[in-house]
Amino acid sequence: MSFLGNVPLQEAIEAVLAIYEALEVQIRPLENRLTAIAKRDEDTKLLMTISGVGVITALNFKVTIGDPKRFEASRKVGAYVGMTPKQYSSGERERQGGISKCGCKQTRSLLVEAAVVLLTRTKKWSKLKAWGFKIFRKHGIKKAAVAVGRKLAVIMHRMLITREIFRITEETTEAKKEQKAA
Repeated sequence: MSFLGNVPLQEAIEAVLAIYEALEVQIRPLENRLTAIAKRDEDTKLLMTISGVGVITALNFKVTIGDPKRFEASRKVGAYVGMTPKQYSSGERERQGGISKCGCKQTRSLLVEAAVVLLTRTKKWSKLKAWGFKIFRKHGIKKAAVAVGRKLAVIMHRMLITREIFRITEETTEAKKEQKAA
């Protein structure tokens, strides 16, 4: 007996698939509109030069940040989106905890997702990917993704200020060894 009671499993799966197909039909026009907006927007096209950053991440980051000139330093954007470590201090001891989680949760999750794609799915090599792999080897994929996501926020802000595209460097033999070891 399944958890669905008297409903046969095949009927339940067919119902879920029908719902999924109906949602997909409604989502497709929204995706097309977002893609059209991104193609017209220079900032979004600039941010999408980063491997792993797609239409939704770029648009969300732009909307969350608003005017990039309101931040006096790019490193403050990491704190604004809640991706800096919490600080704990008691007497002589100081230690860092998990991220502060201030700011927009959706932006944070999209930046982490972009970082995971950059670390695991992209073939292109960059200094950012090499830096992320060092963290990955020492602390694991979750901490590496959050750290690279924070760094992505800082880089994306700097790109909006300077109007420079993301620079990809040539892969060195040392970087290839690190990737294979991870």
